[in-house]
Amino acid sequence: MLLVIDVGNTNIVFGVYKGDVLIHDWRISSNKGRSSDEYGLLFYQILAHRNIRPFDIDAVIISSVVPNLMHTLPNMVYKYFNKEPIVVEAGIKTGLNIRYDNPKEVGADRIVNAVAALKNYGGPCIIIDIGTAITFCVVTKQKDYLGGLIIPGIGISAEALFTRTSKLPKIEIIEPEEIIGKTTVSSMQAGLYYGFSTMIDGIIGKILDELKCDRKEVNIIATGGFSGLLLGESKYNIIVDRYLTLDGLRIIYEMNL
Repeated sequence: MLLVIDVGNTNIVFGVYKGDVLIHDWRISSNKGRSSDEYGLLFYQILAHRNIRPFDIDAVIISSVVPNLMHTLPNMVYKYFNKEPIVVEAGIKTGLNIRYDNPKEVGADRIVNAVAALKNYGGPCIIIDIGTAITFCVVTKQKDYLGGLIIPGIGISAEALFTRTSKLPKIEIIEPEEIIGKTTVSSMQAGLYYGFSTMIDGIIGKILDELKCDRKEVNIIATGGFSGLLLGESKYNIIVDRYLTLDGLRIIYEMNL
């Protein structure tokens, strides 16, 4: 069994693969204040709920965009699973040609998503990760990672409206019934939903223009917590793959055996 762990700013998503099949997956909150022992006991309890014991795990791979946890979690893996985890960082085999000005700046999550998208769907492709931040990545058929965009996410924007204004309330992010809101809450929900969904389509269009590609020539893959919500009305054929990052970790692990 392979334990794959993706550490994001809001959540840690992890899963267990048996061969190339994801048999279980979980999501817990990212907490920079937790110790390796606290994480160890948490992982132990969650896995035990599915009758998976630490010695059932043969290997572990981790990607993270949270520097504060990049000592804590590998130390947890070593202490509680008796394994030296593979960490997605500079120097690891990915099969990508990173065309960033400074390849070390590319977030591990973006690399992992690109590897999975290219392997599972083929290039050229646009990968959209709709989480705490919204990232767009572009990869060619020749496995060139060209770069992309990083945008504040819909959750950050909703929180900013609440914390940075005097009268706007904290709201649930949902698809509104109509674009013209009749209350403050429905107006905020419409602004966030249609603002972000329209922005995503607009950016896809501009990327396609810059690539000089027809939309039928490019695979568009989305993942992340809000991907199912924001892409329902897109004019593009977008593949929503909620397990893209976990699968990318499994593929990178196999590349580095």
